[in-house]
Amino acid sequence: MIAYTLRRLLLIPVTLFGIMLVNFLVVQFAPGGPVELMLAKVQGSAVDAAARVSGAGGSETGGGSSTRPWAQPGSGEGSTYRGAQGLDPAFVKEIEHQFGFDKPPAERFWLMMGHYLRFDFGSSFYRDVPVTQLVIEKMPVSVSLGLWSTVIIYLVSIPLGIAKATRDGSRFDLATSWAVIIGYAVPGFLFAILLIVLFAGGSYLAWFPLRGLTSPGMEQAGFVARALDYLHHLVLPVTALVVGGFASLTMLTKNAFLDEINKQYVVTARAKGLSEQQVLYGHVFRNAMLLIIAGFPRALVTILFTGSVLVEIIFSLDGIGLLGFEAVTNRDYPVMFGTLYAFSLLGLVLNLASDLMLHWVDPRIDFSAQEG
Repeated sequence: MIAYTLRRLLLIPVTLFGIMLVNFLVVQFAPGGPVELMLAKVQGSAVDAAARVSGAGGSETGGGSSTRPWAQPGSGEGSTYRGAQGLDPAFVKEIEHQFGFDKPPAERFWLMMGHYLRFDFGSSFYRDVPVTQLVIEKMPVSVSLGLWSTVIIYLVSIPLGIAKATRDGSRFDLATSWAVIIGYAVPGFLFAILLIVLFAGGSYLAWFPLRGLTSPGMEQAGFVARALDYLHHLVLPVTALVVGGFASLTMLTKNAFLDEINKQYVVTARAKGLSEQQVLYGHVFRNAMLLIIAGFPRALVTILFTGSVLVEIIFSLDGIGLLGFEAVTNRDYPVMFGTLYAFSLLGLVLNLASDLMLHWVDPRIDFSAQEG
């Protein structure tokens, strides 16, 4: 197992490099980069200024002459940017240098990877704040959502899945299957909107706050009051995530237990006179829980960094999901690639942790022997 772990550790840099390279190449072909967005904003500001001047006094426009002092006749011609027409080429070059686009793509990629190896992710294009600082500021919100929702999903799904397996075909199994079907069918973000309408002052009750994780003025309150306020704000977003995530884990738990209950060693244990509780929790539980326990780190990463994006936007929670959404919208490449690098690395490490946890739960599982 040590050799397997070392091989997996050596594969992490190669995999991470491939992830960054593929995403970098995709971004190069995507229209509307940061330079184009900035030029479009400049052009839009110039048009607005021209409209205001024209409205104040039409004679100032000089019968159709340019009202942009930085524009030159024929400037911007031959540029690869759509918004560069009518702008001074020197100004366009300055914008390119500001965003680092005055270098060829290959050079930019190698420079980026060299900085990322030192965990230097640069600064946001539009906030002038280091990417690391931005992630640290937004992390508490995403950690709160991911950690609480994952813990609750496991606490609900595992007992429910075991109960459904031991009562397979009963009225309880059929009744709880409706909850599972709803969990499969209703997306988390749609359920979040329903919760807002029902319980956050949308149309009916106003039991829970709609925005943020703290109420105004709670900084001066005591620890207990701040903790209760924090939990009060978490109820609706965590509920939305739990409803969207518990169904698959419940069915996985049920099917794993049903598969183990029908095996020969369970029949033998019952024949020896063991009670159903001893058979279920002394023999079946350990074997059935292998995949479920081993998948905990991977499930945490999934909920923490992907599943909460829409929920953060709906509940106006300033977390990693909202940060990534804004970065993609604004083409904020340092934030996009910096978070991609950090979270891909974390995901690869936790995938390895899942395999090691699976081996720890059941030493009979040896990945190195399977590779051989």
